[in-house]
Amino acid sequence: MRKLSLSGFAVAWCGMFAALAVAEEAAKKPQAAASTVPTIEQSLEWQSASNPKISPDGKRVVYELQKTNWEENAFERNLWIGDIASGETHALTTAKKSSTNPQWSPDGKWIAFLSDRPGQIAGTPEGKKQLYVISGEGGEAEQVTKVENDVSDFDWAPDSKRIAFSVTDPETQAMKDRKEKYGEYSVVHGDYRMAHLWIVEFSSGRVTPPETKRLTEGDQFSVGDFSWSPDGTHIAFSAQRDPDLISIGTADLYVGNVNDKAVRKIVSTPGPDRNPRWSPDGKKIAFETAAGSQYFFYTDSRIGVVPAEGGAVQILTESFDEDPSLIGWGPDGIYFGAFEKTAAHLFRLNPANGNVEKLSAPEGMVAFGFSFSKDYKTVAYRAALDNRYGEIYTTSVAPWQGKRLTAMGDQLKGSKLAQREVVSWKSGDGTTIEGVLYTPGDFDIRKKYPLLVVIHGGPTGVDQPVINADRYYPIERFVAKGALVLRPNYRGSAGYGEKFRALNVRNLGIGDYADVISGVDALIAKGFVDKDRVGAMGWSEGGYISAYITTFSERFKAVSVGAGISDWMTYYVNTDITPFTRQYLHATPWDDPEVYWKTSPISHIAKAQTPTLIQHGENDKRVPIPNAYELREALEDRGVPVKMVVYKGFGHGINKPKQQRAVMEENEKWFGQYIWGEKPEEPKPAEPTKDEKKSTAAVNP
Repeated sequence: MRKLSLSGFAVAWCGMFAALAVAEEAAKKPQAAASTVPTIEQSLEWQSASNPKISPDGKRVVYELQKTNWEENAFERNLWIGDIASGETHALTTAKKSSTNPQWSPDGKWIAFLSDRPGQIAGTPEGKKQLYVISGEGGEAEQVTKVENDVSDFDWAPDSKRIAFSVTDPETQAMKDRKEKYGEYSVVHGDYRMAHLWIVEFSSGRVTPPETKRLTEGDQFSVGDFSWSPDGTHIAFSAQRDPDLISIGTADLYVGNVNDKAVRKIVSTPGPDRNPRWSPDGKKIAFETAAGSQYFFYTDSRIGVVPAEGGAVQILTESFDEDPSLIGWGPDGIYFGAFEKTAAHLFRLNPANGNVEKLSAPEGMVAFGFSFSKDYKTVAYRAALDNRYGEIYTTSVAPWQGKRLTAMGDQLKGSKLAQREVVSWKSGDGTTIEGVLYTPGDFDIRKKYPLLVVIHGGPTGVDQPVINADRYYPIERFVAKGALVLRPNYRGSAGYGEKFRALNVRNLGIGDYADVISGVDALIAKGFVDKDRVGAMGWSEGGYISAYITTFSERFKAVSVGAGISDWMTYYVNTDITPFTRQYLHATPWDDPEVYWKTSPISHIAKAQTPTLIQHGENDKRVPIPNAYELREALEDRGVPVKMVVYKGFGHGINKPKQQRAVMEENEKWFGQYIWGEKPEEPKPAEPTKDEKKSTAAVNP
């Protein structure tokens, strides 16, 4: 991956002048059919492959393929399977509704998965995810569970005859009686229904669902991640005190005996302990841990190891400065994935000495979803390279020689797409900031371009120079229309280490804005950005930074705030994740109202003058909609042009294609008006109803 500092960006483009004559000569020759800019609908229809799972023998890969179903207004996923040797792929499931989360049985004969398709078994609750099993050779899938609520997760036992699964408990009889007597209501931080573990015996050909056996129960904890011991006698799992998101810091590790259902806690440290993975000999368990940190939202998580019966925890990744995502414990080490600036890779940890080795290549690859064969010698994964679309790959672990199994990028042929490049600059305090700059294929440093800043969420998200389908912002269309797009990895972003992620602690908005505006200024200084045509947009934390820009800055001509925070106190008392704010601001609003005020966009409302589009889900629990109404009213009171769009029935994410199309079209029109000077669409007069037509005819015969 080539990376440029903005101080050297213009130099890198000087070679373009030498190429102009060649390009002019080439233009005189017959050309292939011109590429076209994808429409919003076309970008929403791009299919994607993800979540690969390799067979135990390392010969086949099952993965999810997502397609857009406009009629059902859904992004639907089905399972596909590919042969590594031949490279041939075909659909494994084709049923209505999605099929997701495939897992091979350890003997390689079966693939279990989750689906909310209409159940085969009478009395199956409609629309609930049930567990299904299908032969790896294809055929009809068999329904394995019939439970009242969605199956959350599952794991095959080593004998391939049992499957453990987790599901939220149904309503108690007392709750049903209360509803019958008093109607619907709920008690905040009460009325909990815990998630628990069950085990189902699997054998093919059953007409009725097999009997299930409950492993955990009660109201003392709610189960999260889990995995079987190598001998199939125990299950290790994480569990928190209740299902509330605010309780994630209470997650501890437990081990349950499958035979007598005895459960014991083996790890209890401050902060979350989760994702247990057994050693091959079953004597130890590796897991992800906050290692006692009370600020686990932005500090590094660690990989710890504990004896299976409990005891002292050994932290193995003290020197690894990023969040490791634990995958498994193989014969030659513990495997995990992690970000590395704008890349993402596979690593192997030596449990004896803590040494970490990076395995995947090339350097700039963005790879996730690693899955290993039984002997840990072959791996499947999803990866993308610079200016490429994500594909499913396979390789031997050593030497690493990625072989592409899918051809999802073929659907982009004939599309006119932007070029992506990692650039860097210095923020106001001297911190080096990276970002991804999108330029048109015919980029010319002698011209001046509008600049649109698209800001990721998180804040621990990270933007990378790979091709993804646009979902909220029509970036490809912006670039094709003549804009440059900058996606900054502002302070707090993942991939740059704990110190960088902590730079916006008690500095939210303030430091983030400094990172954004310094990137804008660095591009303007190069001479190819029109300083009078700069806009910004983002969702979630990106929406918050955009709201900060709206109220704080006079440098932008238009802003779009998606699911953004306008007032940290409003956010704190409404959100479902209050610990996030306490950790980043190191206080509650009652303890330190000043820090909540100075980092809130609403505190700068007297300066606001930027036309602002506000988009928000009606039922957003993460960033509740009062934030949007507060910002809208304040801008309206100040006479600032503002438009607010509420997406009915949606939460924090707008996850259906028709509404995503609406989100993108609103943004395209907003920036078209304020950046390109296009006239807004005039509202069309409503068609008269039949009754109104009759009334008019009676008056004017």
